[in-house]
Amino acid sequence: MSLSVRPAGDRGVLLELPDNAAAVRAARLLREERPELVDVVIGHTTVLVTWVESVSDLAAIAERALVRDPEPAGRLVEIPVTYDGPDVDEVARLTGLSREEVVARHAGAEHVAAFLGFQPGFAYLTGGDELLHVPRREVPRTLVPGGTVAIAGPYSGVYPRDSPGGWRLLGSTATAMFDPARESPALLAPGDRVRFVAA
Repeated sequence: MSLSVRPAGDRGVLLELPDNAAAVRAARLLREERPELVDVVIGHTTVLVTWVESVSDLAAIAERALVRDPEPAGRLVEIPVTYDGPDVDEVARLTGLSREEVVARHAGAEHVAAFLGFQPGFAYLTGGDELLHVPRREVPRTLVPGGTVAIAGPYSGVYPRDSPGGWRLLGSTATAMFDPARESPALLAPGDRVRFVAA
């Protein structure tokens, strides 16, 4: 496992790490130990770090993230889902599973919030059942309702608000993924664990 450090302008670096767990650990360590940083943004296997004044030892801190945590660090969040999405049968066809197996495998896996993007509060969730890794739709929908639970490639996610989208729609939840009135507006943070519960 290795760490790569690339310049990102004159006040930032992009840290490239071997996997998402290491990126989550590196971001956590940097936020804890260098609160003066302007921003620490997690990607799938990267962390973008920016500052106003030069900060030392960033690479040394990130190197420590290459050592795996003995236990998952994130919270466990349960999200109830009604599996009535328009693409459940299509996912069953693509995977060779029954409709019931698709639901059971999606709800039976523990997912991890890898990073947030696309919309405020949209967490890209990894760790789902590999049999459910299906491609995005060839033609995206112009409107996916907020609260829709969907999958694409290695990811699961919940659309926080109405938007276009090309993922396969499995169901819906009433859980608010983003609420500006909350102390932490996004329900999930990188490293949090998620279980979908069939409602």
